Amino acid sequence: MSFTTRIKNEIYNNYDNLNAARSELSAILRNSYDKENKVLSILTENSTVCKHIYTLFKEIYNINVKIEYKSTLFSKNRLYMIIVNDKLDLILKDLEVISENNQYKVTPSLYFLDVEDEKRAYLKGFFLMSGSINDPKTSMYHLEFSINYKEEADFISELLNEFNLNSKVIARDKGYMVYLKEAEKIGDFLRIINASNAVMYYEDIRIYRDHKNMTNRLNNCEQANFEKSMISSEKQIEDINLIIEKIGLDGLDEKLESVATYRLKYPDISLQELSEIMTYETGKVITKSGLNHRFRKIKEIANKLRENNK
Repeated sequence: MSFTTRIKNEIYNNYDNLNAARSELSAILRNSYDKENKVLSILTENSTVCKHIYTLFKEIYNINVKIEYKSTLFSKNRLYMIIVNDKLDLILKDLEVISENNQYKVTPSLYFLDVEDEKRAYLKGFFLMSGSINDPKTSMYHLEFSINYKEEADFISELLNEFNLNSKVIARDKGYMVYLKEAEKIGDFLRIINASNAVMYYEDIRIYRDHKNMTNRLNNCEQANFEKSMISSEKQIEDINLIIEKIGLDGLDEKLESVATYRLKYPDISLQELSEIMTYETGKVITKSGLNHRFRKIKEIANKLRENNK
């Protein structure tokens, strides 16, 4: 069972709030109405969604709807077609699918989604019919709605963004896609449609992946710092060996000679570690910055010796 199917199986429920139930059903019917033939037929592969839609019609309008079972060459699953004939004109107008003069409405009137519960219910209904979310175990986070009309896509995007979800709209070969890419925003959407179990599953995996990625980044950073430290140490030892060859360490002042001696003694450690060892063994505090300054002096001397050699 896909992650999207699990979400849709979870979020069906009955409403105490009749207006919220109407909002959800309006979103469900929005793209199921055949404007030319004036027929309402809702197609879904999900038996739970089918039963939910049937219940909504029964509870809100007290009508019986017809359910047909279909199969196609392109789908292994049984398809459920919900056909509504009874009180069709009244229902479509009540749900803002058509206007009083029987014209199809791409989006409902603003007053139809007047409060937050109705907006949440509308988004839930739209997700049941045209939404999908990648399983967070996959390589990317992605939520999308497939939508027929630009006006409708913009409407859904604006509705999502009222909840600060940062949705985007792009055109496809057929229709439009409204999508979310940010992991936290997708988790917020699941909370909006009350998919509690899906939220826990999603957040557990997201947190695990984020922790794993952070650990990898830290390991990479530590490896990079170690390699950088080794390269720096090798260059310092190269300068020191040149000085030994040309003038000897006693040709340096006391502080530089001490630093050079300790670097040769501890060739594989970082400046910070070297400063701690020298401070402990000599009883004199020397900081990482102080070490860095002395190694620059040693480098300058080595470079002058190289120039003289040329």
